[in-house]
Amino acid sequence: MALIKSVNGIEPVFGNNCYLAENATVVGDVVMGENCSVWFNTVVRGDVNSIRIGNKVNIQDGAVLHCTYQKTKVVIGDNVSIGHNAIVHGCTIYDNVLIGMGAIVMDDCIIGSNSIIAAGAVLLEKTVVEAGSIYAGVPAKKVKDISQELVHGEINRIADNYIMYSGWFKE
Repeated sequence: MALIKSVNGIEPVFGNNCYLAENATVVGDVVMGENCSVWFNTVVRGDVNSIRIGNKVNIQDGAVLHCTYQKTKVVIGDNVSIGHNAIVHGCTIYDNVLIGMGAIVMDDCIIGSNSIIAAGAVLLEKTVVEAGSIYAGVPAKKVKDISQELVHGEINRIADNYIMYSGWFKE
């Protein structure tokens, strides 16, 4: 069973049909929507500020979600995939977003809907990703607008697949 801990009397809250891997860690002021999954070796640490996660969000193996004390929170919309070993820190991510493997999203970043942050990208503090775009590089910059094929073929496909994958572990 996942490590679920309260911090200062505040316990994580989970929506229906969520999957938490046995060695995932979720602590403190975390509220997660429905049909979410938190995978192996992932840490969702709402100890110093709040983390709010929408519906149909998958947080893949080794990812870390955290905030800054009395400064930044994490807010994640619906239908978001956070790739393996990504770091999401004190930022806002709107709906239908893919955060690539190993990407780093720093404090006060805002990621608009229907966007992709490429694998290995580093979004510096206060970066604003316009809706419908792809950002890549170190530091990350806009490389192009996203096509509807990518929204449906990648963002939605990955989010849907992770609901299917989590079902395999619930049986």
